Amino acid sequence: MKKSPTLSSKDFLENQVRYALDYALSKGATSAAAEVQDQNGLNINVRNLDVETLEHTRDRSFAITVYINQRRGSASTGDLTRESIEQTVRAAVDIANYTSEDPCAGLPEKDLLCTKFEDLSLWHPWEISSEEAIEICKAAEKAALEGDSRIVNSEGSNLSTSVGRFVLGNTLGFCSGFDYSNHSLDTSVIAEDDSGMQVGFWYDMGVSPSQLASPESIGREAAKRAAAMLSAKNLSTRECSVIFDPYTAKSLIRLYISAVSGSQLYRNLSFLTNSLGTQVFPEFLSMKEDPFVQEGYGSAPFDDEGVRPSKRFFVENGVVKGYFLSTYSARKLGMKTTGNAGGPYNISLHTDPEHEEKTLKKLMERMGTGLLVTSLIGQGVNLTTGDYSRGAKGFWVENGKIAYPVDGITVAGNLRNMFLNVEAIGQDILASDNYRTGSVLIKNLKIAGN
Repeated sequence: MKKSPTLSSKDFLENQVRYALDYALSKGATSAAAEVQDQNGLNINVRNLDVETLEHTRDRSFAITVYINQRRGSASTGDLTRESIEQTVRAAVDIANYTSEDPCAGLPEKDLLCTKFEDLSLWHPWEISSEEAIEICKAAEKAALEGDSRIVNSEGSNLSTSVGRFVLGNTLGFCSGFDYSNHSLDTSVIAEDDSGMQVGFWYDMGVSPSQLASPESIGREAAKRAAAMLSAKNLSTRECSVIFDPYTAKSLIRLYISAVSGSQLYRNLSFLTNSLGTQVFPEFLSMKEDPFVQEGYGSAPFDDEGVRPSKRFFVENGVVKGYFLSTYSARKLGMKTTGNAGGPYNISLHTDPEHEEKTLKKLMERMGTGLLVTSLIGQGVNLTTGDYSRGAKGFWVENGKIAYPVDGITVAGNLRNMFLNVEAIGQDILASDNYRTGSVLIKNLKIAGN
């Protein structure tokens, strides 16, 4: 993989999409949307400085959704030949013939489709050989193994790099795509002392290899996190303030976005149903979505339906200003798509200086006494009610300083109260993926321990 891998040409992919759409219309579809994708990748896993896995990948796919009036059918294949495409189209048409009519089914409104296709710089192939990738993994793992004398074993170091090209089209005349790349490196090691073992993990990711932290720094951070948790204590059950570090704070933002996403809302399975215009966060907090960040991990000129998304504050001064909707979910709610078929884009938090702390150290000083959460376990969240209960690891903080590590506890509350009780946001931002946030301080959470 020393040279940029060869992918199917854009012209070839566009021709296959157009052929599929024309063929679908000839077979009785009244409208259709199709996507073809070609992706190459390299995945390396090293454990204890030995190569465990070396995998070159090539994934090609074709998918089509056809509509016969308001009856819908979908089918897919990994074969991009005309013969296979025809078989897949016929399968989708057959399915549509037997499904019930759905008044919300169908393509997006034509005037919402993207017509401006700016280059967001999402294509940065990593021109790296397998041997070079192995050495990077070894460097990360070696730094982790040497990062602390109490590191006794490794769960491995993993490097993944991929590039892809796709084209999306529909029978409204839309046909476009873009090239993209994704790269990541992670390391996980085990520390041990007389109290037992603890695992430490760290990673980085980006659309360009230049965005990744050095393998040595990733390894050292994994070792630091493992060793810091040794001799962890339990806590008695209590109520206190909690800081979610940037790694765990992202999960809270994801939960909020899930709660205001179309599929949850139109099924009435969200505690934030009918929340537009209501106060969900404190007035000092706003949240922004920006699909058009250059080299952004969550950037795209259009969504999975070809609709152009928008740069917007979906939470403004704590008030819900927008949902995350596809065409279908928007119609179910009697609304207009927000261009989020496929998910959110480059989410960031914004606050005023009074409720902002530049570092985690300052945020802990602001909290005084409470819990710093650095790892969450389990999936104990009910989006219908907002009830939240997850296993956690982290550190007990006294007088603004870390006192000792804690393990075997549960953090519990209700998301509605948790969001309203956000007290401050840190600027210790972890910006490696689609969510850009620092640590989040929340008051009055229940901690279940001994």
